[in-house]
Amino acid sequence: MTGWDLLFPRRCPVCDRVQPAGRLICPDCEAGLHKINSPFCKKCGKPLLDEQSEYCGDCARGKHRYLEGRALYEYPAVRRSLYRFKYGGRREYAEYYGRELAAHLKEAILRWEPDALVPVPLHRARRRERGYNQAEALARVLGKALGIPVRSRLVKRVKKTLPQKRLDRRMRQNNLKRAFKISGNVVKLNTIIIIDDIYTTGSTIDAVASALQEAGVSRIYYISLAIGRN
Repeated sequence: MTGWDLLFPRRCPVCDRVQPAGRLICPDCEAGLHKINSPFCKKCGKPLLDEQSEYCGDCARGKHRYLEGRALYEYPAVRRSLYRFKYGGRREYAEYYGRELAAHLKEAILRWEPDALVPVPLHRARRRERGYNQAEALARVLGKALGIPVRSRLVKRVKKTLPQKRLDRRMRQNNLKRAFKISGNVVKLNTIIIIDDIYTTGSTIDAVASALQEAGVSRIYYISLAIGRN
């Protein structure tokens, strides 16, 4: 065990108990984390109840700015964990969750042949409050595991938006208008995967994708740790 481990011991992302050196999650907690399996929406990756359906209700009714996306867990299964990850300073959770994304969504990610991973950015004020961007922390672990560059400064959040969880679909879209701008060079970036921690209606992913498309990126996908149902 290193001095860093003594000062900042790793905690299980599910129960938050301190873990022995070299372990990232309690074995019993890991066994209880059920991942999304088929059938799921061919567009956004939400789990489907009907095996005959190809798309969820949201994607069947409306269009998105990205081509395809996948998520690892249904949101209720990791809701408390994600709250601690985002607001409770549990940055170390990214190591386990990032590795799980790489292990279980590798096939889809490599099939898309991304030039870079782009985490959804936080406004500078919120980043100061939290100390880090949880989407960027996930992207760093995922990118390292699969050998994909991470461009965390490519997109900048220029508008301090209201928390999306308090808003309905239309309010979410209005809340994110002109919230993002490109602050880096997109030359040679034909395919990008946007990384976020939670996907609900897709408004945030669509807003980031719109900014990237306007800058000339042609193929945009997304990966999130968790996703809500319709």
